Amino acid sequence: MSKFAQDIIVRPIITEASMLGAPDKKYVFEVARGSNKAEIAWAVQELFKVKVAKVNTLNVKGKLRRERGHEGYTSDWKKAYVTLTAESKSIEFFDGMM
Repeated sequence: MSKFAQDIIVRPIITEASMLGAPDKKYVFEVARGSNKAEIAWAVQELFKVKVAKVNTLNVKGKLRRERGHEGYTSDWKKAYVTLTAESKSIEFFDGMM
């Protein structure tokens, strides 16, 4: 892999809905738009020292925003749902949030 793991995983998505999957070892991340499932799995394994079972991705379109007579769109971004194996440990960062 020619990229660094920190360049692929942009940030974790911490919402009420995304935290419901944490007990089942399902986590949500914002990832680089050009990354694929294999790169995302590698990056999560490198950063958090866990084993990834499955990665699902989707592209999120930017939303229309208006302010003081000007309008534009927020940036498009990519979201990844990462499922860990049953024997893998959970990600400690998310455990402190629950």
